[in-house]
Amino acid sequence: MAERVQKAEFIRRLVKKMKTDDATAERWLDGIVDTLYGVFKSGKGISLPCFGGFYVDRRRARTVFRFNPGQKLRAVFGWSSIYKGKP
Repeated sequence: MAERVQKAEFIRRLVKKMKTDDATAERWLDGIVDTLYGVFKSGKGISLPCFGGFYVDRRRARTVFRFNPGQKLRAVFGWSSIYKGKP
């Protein structure tokens, strides 16, 4: 299994990227995650440009969570991509 970044490490990375403090970065992350849950619970998907789309597929007998990576993310992993910018 791939190595994972835990929440505390992710927050440290956000602090550095956002040039802010731990509490602010954690509030942002918690707010984003709660908002994502709300969108999925309502049965809708979400599209984040350059990252990808997330959606719930309820067409079958069971519910499936799906992710369709964006072109920039595809380029990071060397997947077939038309993205020509910097990954």
